[in-house]
Formats: sequence, structure tokens, C-alpha cells
Amino acid sequence: MSVVVFGSANMDLTVRVPRSPRAGETITGSAFELGLGGKGVNQAVAAARCGARTSFLGRVGDDAYGDAVREGLVAAGIDVDGLMRDATAATGVAIVVLSASGDNRIVVVPGANGAVDESDLARLDECLDRGGLLLLQLELPLAIVVAAIAATEDRGVRVLLDPAPVPLGGLSSAAYAPHVILTPNESEAAALVGHSVESDEAAERAASTLLRRGLGGVVLKLGPRGICWTDGQGVRWQAAFPAEVVDTVGAGDAVNGALAAALDEGALLGEAVRWAAAAGAVAVSRAGAYAAMPTRQDVMSCL
Repeated sequence: MSVVVFGSANMDLTVRVPRSPRAGETITGSAFELGLGGKGVNQAVAAARCGARTSFLGRVGDDAYGDAVREGLVAAGIDVDGLMRDATAATGVAIVVLSASGDNRIVVVPGANGAVDESDLARLDECLDRGGLLLLQLELPLAIVVAAIAATEDRGVRVLLDPAPVPLGGLSSAAYAPHVILTPNESEAAALVGHSVESDEAAERAASTLLRRGLGGVVLKLGPRGICWTDGQGVRWQAAFPAEVVDTVGAGDAVNGALAAALDEGALLGEAVRWAAAAGAVAVSRAGAYAAMPTRQDVMSCL
């Protein structure tokens, strides 16, 4: 079996600041860093480091950032046959403003990610012939993501869908399918159900609401509150593992990648959620995104 990640590839430009600037304000940062990113890349790296045989499909520009993305994926042991060069669009970038408290604000310029089209779906179709699990996010065009979900419906391929960022009109009904497990964070879940999930009762209600739309499972990532999840057999909780927070960039991606790796190995959803929670705890204890993705040994040590 294998994990196929069809998603975004970016270069992250991270600025560290004592606090986020207010509108119209200029402040002095303490550091500037370049690193690989994009939810697709981060989640692929997390899955691979957690032991899954992983393939990545997506696009980068024909530029130095694109070279760096490819080299980083190869270094993580990921199959990059599906990573295409786009001659007309630059590699996507994310500008990350990271405060001393660990909070982050991110602006993404999609670049080549936004140019993914039906030709990429044809390449995905070839990968899915080998079975396994498909890991998706919403940093590619929404219509392409929905088409990818539809392509897996009758093929015995399970889908993990990270609904980030949530589109203004919400998700298409086609995304709510029985073979899909949805993995929103707190703000994404609130956007999808139309109410806050700040209380435990509200989080459980949101998970149940989303499941009733036709999903096979819901994994609601709530940071230090843990993970609220359901597979239709009641709503359950996985407590967060203790961690000294350095920054939260990429923590949700670590959760998704580890969840995919565990499910691909045959773990039940509850077992996979516990594994994923440990991966998230390791990730927040480290700086960066790509560099913070935990290995299998990291997760086992946390457990």
C-alpha cells in the first residue's frame, strides 16, 4: 500500500517578530528564514517520515524555488515522478509572520499550485491504480480536488481531506462522501458548520453535524485541547500530548501526515488518531514546517 499526496508545494518565507503588527504599523523582526512548505509538501514529508511509502503529485515553477522543493521531497524519500514543472507560473510562496508566542499569520500566493488542471488528474489516475490512501488539501483549485475525490469513489481508495483553506461557499456536497475522512481544525470546522467550536460540547456537535453530511469519519484538530473524532460509533476524544510550544506552523500537517501513515498501515481510526496526536505534539516543539515534521521514532518516543 502507499500514501499518495496530491497537493500544494510552496517556499515558505518566515519572519519572526515579537508580536504581529497592527494595520499600518511597521515593526522590526528578529529573523528571516527560507524553508519548504505548502500543506501538500508538509503532509507528504510527515507521512514519509512516519514510515509510509509516499508519492507526491503537484506543480512547481521552473525556478530555483521549484528546484528546492524537488530536492527536499527526494531527500525525504518521496516519489516525485508526479511533480511537474510549470513553464508559465512561479513556484507558490507563503509569507509567514511568526510571533514570539508561537502564533502565526500566513499569506499564500498559489503560483503554480493554482495552475493544476485535468492533466494532473490523469497522472493521479495512474497512481491510484496502485491502491492505498489519497491525502488532499484545498490549496489546489477546488474543482480539481472534488474531481480527485470522485475518481477514488469506486476504487477502494480511502481519502483524507484537509479542508484548508475553507472556500467562501463551503465545501461541495461531492466532498462529503463515505470514503472521505475530513480533518478540519477549529476555525475550519466553525466555518463549515456555522458556529463556534470553542466548547467541548460545540466541538462534538460540529463533528456529528459534519459526519451526517455523508462522511466516513471526522477528525477535528483542536490544538492543546486534543482531537475530537468520530467514525459513526459515537464522538470520542484524544487528549493532546504534553509539549513545549516553539511554534505551531505545520502542526496540523504533521497530524494529517501521521494519520495517513497509520491508516495506510491498517490502524483503526482511533489508533491512528492517537498516533497523529503524538506527531502534532512533536511538531509544535520544533521550529519551522518541513524541518519540524516528526519521524516514526519521534512519534513512538512521544507515545
